[in-house]
This record gives sequence, C-alpha cells and structure tokens, in this order.
Amino acid sequence: MKLKKINAALALLSILLLLAHVGFSVFAYLTMYYNPILTLVFAWPFMITACLHAVCGILTVFLHADGTRLDLYPKKNLRTILQRVSAALIFPLLILHIKNFALMKDCAERGQKGFVFLLFFGEILFFAVIVTHVATSLTKAFITLGWLISVEKQKKLDRMVYILGAVIFAVMVYAIVKGQVMMFLSDEVIP
Repeated sequence: MKLKKINAALALLSILLLLAHVGFSVFAYLTMYYNPILTLVFAWPFMITACLHAVCGILTVFLHADGTRLDLYPKKNLRTILQRVSAALIFPLLILHIKNFALMKDCAERGQKGFVFLLFFGEILFFAVIVTHVATSLTKAFITLGWLISVEKQKKLDRMVYILGAVIFAVMVYAIVKGQVMMFLSDEVIP
C-alpha cells in the first residue's frame, strides 16, 4: 500500500508540474516567445517526476497484481483500461513530442507539408493521451491518499476534471498548433 501512496503523490506532483509546463508552452506559442532555459526549467522537473510515477505505477501493477483481470467486467473497468492504455501510449508519443519541433522544421524546410500535418496529428494525439490519463487518474490518486471517500463527491469531481481537461486540451491544441502552423506552414520557415 505504501508504493501505491507514493505513486499517487508522484501523480499529483506530476499533474502540477504538467500544468506549469503546459501553461508556459501555451504562453510561449501564443506570444511567439522562446527561452530555451525556461523551456527546460518547465520540462525537466515534470519529465523526471512523471518517469518516477511511471516506474511506481508499473511496479504496482506487476508486484501487487492490482486489478490485472480487466476483462472480467469491461464496462466497470473502462476507466482503468483508458488509464492504462493512455499510460502505455505516453512514452512513445513523448519521444515524438520531444523531437517534434526539429522534425517539423526539417520537414518544412524540405517542403514536406504532408509530414508536417502528420506531426500536428501526433502532437494532438499526445495532448489527448495526456489529458485522458490525468482525467482518469486524478480522483483515484485522491482516493489512494485517503483524501476522497465519498462516491458522490468523486463523481462530481470527475465531471469537473473532465470538463477542465477538455478546456485545457482545446487551449493547448489552439495555441500550440496555431503557433506551429505559423512557423512551419507559412511562406517563410523560421530558422
């Protein structure tokens, strides 16, 4: 149980650091402001915390066999399935996300607009996966830490988290993809 609590605490810290990273990224793209130091300041703590959370999550699933038979009640386990599938998709999409700017720049310089559009899609998919994972995990972390015990309160909080997640997703897609379109699909590619 201690590992699950550590994992829940890391999840909540990851969410806070993610919000800081997203906030800075949205600001940077909307204002076309680039500061490589601040980019790293907002990215690295989030990545380190998220990696520790991922390792604890994997250990929890494998060492505690915590609900590994998801096929028994598929409708009741939909949330857990979404949580685990989104977790599994984060890391391959994270690699693309980290390399996305350089890949878009390279494709734009070569006139490969089709690939730029595919990279937009990959970025949007990454955002969707992150938001899905957070939305399906947040109240579970509160429950694990003993901060939430009421099913009614959980359902209300879940609805609020889903709505907030949808808003954050829309803002991320608008700001970041708009900025990338301006940089990589305009007549002149920014070096």
